Amino acid sequence: MTRRLAQVAKKVGVSEATVSRVLNGKPGVSEATRQSVLTALDVLGYERPTQLRGERARLVGLVLPELQNPIFPAFAEVIGGALAQQGLTPVLCTQTKGGVAEADYVDLLLQQQVSGVVFAGGLFAQADAPHEHYRLLAERKVPVVLVNAAIEGLDFPCVACDDAVAIEQAWRHLASLGHERIGLVIGPADHIPSRRKLDAARIAAGSAGMTLPDEFVQRSIFSLEGGQAATTRLLERGVTGIVCGSDPLALGAIRAARRRGLSVPADVSVVGFDDSAFMTCTEPPLSTVRQPIEAMGRAAVDLLCAQIDGSHSPLGELLFEPELVVRGSTAPPPVR
Repeated sequence: MTRRLAQVAKKVGVSEATVSRVLNGKPGVSEATRQSVLTALDVLGYERPTQLRGERARLVGLVLPELQNPIFPAFAEVIGGALAQQGLTPVLCTQTKGGVAEADYVDLLLQQQVSGVVFAGGLFAQADAPHEHYRLLAERKVPVVLVNAAIEGLDFPCVACDDAVAIEQAWRHLASLGHERIGLVIGPADHIPSRRKLDAARIAAGSAGMTLPDEFVQRSIFSLEGGQAATTRLLERGVTGIVCGSDPLALGAIRAARRRGLSVPADVSVVGFDDSAFMTCTEPPLSTVRQPIEAMGRAAVDLLCAQIDGSHSPLGELLFEPELVVRGSTAPPPVR
């Protein structure tokens, strides 16, 4: 007990006597100090006294699937900053290969009595993945917001970039340059945003008087290496334009073209998705569809805070409009 008092007091910058008054429910402590002591207990991993366990900490879990794709640190920066402005402390939970699973992070966050959880990408977007931990959050009535398209049956507020509009913009751009053999590199078959992108690509192809044969659609894990492997197969089938479901996939596509001795964009045009950091610094600079990260991240925090405050928070999905950014990786197809 003495060690706990000392650690919490040091963390908050108050006396051990002040910490003791908070833990024992004694008067004479400001509300701000009281909340700081309770938050320090949560951060240090100590259980709250029984009489205080009903109160949630001012902590919010921010669960990300990875940090290698620069779009996720970008979301973390926006969401973390917006949470701090609301007096909430983000707890970053990032999955790594062989590391802590998403469901395990949820268990840890529940133990810490978090005020809510924001998932910026994750298993909720995969139809075949386990979803019991989301239902556990719903049963516990923990406020949750999802960033990205979710499977049916998860009734949490959600913000997402409009995948259909993104693909329409990219496809129309390549078609306007004269490309007729356009391929698509997207995520796994059970990935909801990738399903949306494929549906939109078929519609966009039809609107342009073209078709999208199955052999022009390649699925991949979301990585540079995955994009390279998928694009290698598309190039063997003679595509001249490629629309990718993420910027790392697009960078993999450019690498695949170069490995075959082809030039981007003289021989092959590539369009990414996200407009994540440093896409202006690639060679060539990447044409891509920009997600409105700032607006999406702030909307996610607004939806979460509405739930925390007990206000009505609309269920369903808020779709945000993307923007095509044309740079140096797209050009008319080669004359054959």
